[in-house]
Amino acid sequence: MSNTTMTFTLGDREVNRIGYGAMQLAGPGVFGPVKDEARAIRVLRDAVAAGVNHIDTSDFYGPHETNQLIKKALHPYPQDLCIVTKMGARRDAKGGWLAAMEPEALTQAVEDNLRNLGLDVIEVVNLRSMLHPARPKEGSLKPQLEALLALQARGLIRHIGLSNVTATQIAEAQAMTPIVCVQNMYNLAHRQDDELVDQLAQQGIAYVPFFPLGGFSPLQSDQLNEVAASLNATPMQVALA
Repeated sequence: MSNTTMTFTLGDREVNRIGYGAMQLAGPGVFGPVKDEARAIRVLRDAVAAGVNHIDTSDFYGPHETNQLIKKALHPYPQDLCIVTKMGARRDAKGGWLAAMEPEALTQAVEDNLRNLGLDVIEVVNLRSMLHPARPKEGSLKPQLEALLALQARGLIRHIGLSNVTATQIAEAQAMTPIVCVQNMYNLAHRQDDELVDQLAQQGIAYVPFFPLGGFSPLQSDQLNEVAASLNATPMQVALA
């Protein structure tokens, strides 16, 4: 991270500390089309205008809907905008989350992301472990990483990151290729990665939390509200800080 802590390095990019997670742009349950497309487009454009230069997305949001919306709102993209996507999951007909970690599925996912985002190369691809859908679970990710390395060799991926992973899986991946970021669940109520955050920082690897505000169930507590009131801030501002 920079000396001011207002930015951090993500692959080859220096990005602002607060990015935009695009998961909620799709319909209810992250499935189907957005209810108000014009409003969603305004949100994306306002975020970039406010200084956001890091957008986290995936083609399994919708599926396809969120990436297509990002393209519609922001393409051609600002030169400093870093779009990070993830793969390793797919959706069933009812919106359920299923693993899609076969090499063929990962290849298709990269191609889908490129097409729907209107990109020639993806800056960072996070391999989202689906050995357990909701939390990290031990297990080798070697076949999946080999598939991403093959796509990187073809010039379709610039950098590789990991999501929903353990320290053991990170070490396995680092033995195969540089890892530029790790994206795990982390917020005031879920701090099991405290030690991992420090270890990654020492290595210059970005830790990008997902659900920093609690995800589908936003963080709520009397103590959080009291601290926010004492600082003349909102509870969500305090949670992010």
